[in-house]
Amino acid sequence: MAAFVDIFLMLLLIAGTMTVLMVRNLFVATMLLGIVSFTMALIFISLDAVDVAFTEAAVGAGISTVLYIGTLALVGSQEKERPKLALGPLVICVLVGAILYYATYEMPEFGHPENPVQTHVAPRYVEESPTEIGIPNMVTSVLASYRGYDTFGEVTVIFTAGIGVLLILRQRRRKRTEAEKDAKDTPLDENRGGKGSSLSGLGSAHDLVPHVIAKLLIPFIFVFGLYVQFHGDFGPGGGFQAGVIFAAGIILYALVFSLDLARAVISEKAILFLISAGVVLYGGVGVVSMLLGGNFLDYNVLASDPIAGQHIGILLVELGVGITVTAAMLAIFYAFVGRADLIEEAAQRGEN
Repeated sequence: MAAFVDIFLMLLLIAGTMTVLMVRNLFVATMLLGIVSFTMALIFISLDAVDVAFTEAAVGAGISTVLYIGTLALVGSQEKERPKLALGPLVICVLVGAILYYATYEMPEFGHPENPVQTHVAPRYVEESPTEIGIPNMVTSVLASYRGYDTFGEVTVIFTAGIGVLLILRQRRRKRTEAEKDAKDTPLDENRGGKGSSLSGLGSAHDLVPHVIAKLLIPFIFVFGLYVQFHGDFGPGGGFQAGVIFAAGIILYALVFSLDLARAVISEKAILFLISAGVVLYGGVGVVSMLLGGNFLDYNVLASDPIAGQHIGILLVELGVGITVTAAMLAIFYAFVGRADLIEEAAQRGEN
């Protein structure tokens, strides 16, 4: 039965991917990409990779779909005329696929106990992690402790991306402010009327159902985000997943009620501070570990009991990850909305 389910999910994944390549309507393609992400999450669950499935569902099917829809609000949902068949790229893809297949043909059978992954690093984690780290969720112990350097690098990449997005957004707003000052000296400014962007608030004050549903859901989204953040030691979850959930709650608030109210809750300046604060918190744990006589990100020295020190260190670094991911996701969303404002204002000037 399990093999049948795996085959069905793989066929569904292939069918969804091929359909995304074939459809002309970009909105349909976006919805299909969400379905593909959910299918991938189910495949990860079937492989007992629940943490990875959690991330795929939250990022791939959640935030990514929202950003795709935001992009479609700017560029439209209809694809341009499809070019003629290009044989060169097709031949290259076929050749690369054949080389990859040949390179993996001699590998051991999937799931075989003699696979390298089953005989080297994995047994070390499985056998020693419960006594060295004391964390029930082995994935968290690997990501936050054994390979804490790698995770710190990933957080730094997210930090860099978020800062870059905020700088672009700030530059665009500076240009928009200058354009508004110039427009005040022209007669066209009297007819603009101060209209907002289509993304600045998708609903109006009369959209009762979205407002009520959002007010009911958003508190539970935040509570679930807290659960995922602070229960990642004992079950699936952690800072990455919790950060995306928190960002999704604020994005839902912005879409239903308005961008201005969302900015009143958390502004771009607050986002800039939070992105930095998360990285500083993560790196600060490593610095404190060194000051206490240990290595960088050696949590054993954070408490008299090494296991307690591991718990404290993992809790703090996961909190830093969650803060940085939340702020970065919001920075990207705000950038899309800011871009929509610029396009809307340019269209209004053209009409006037």
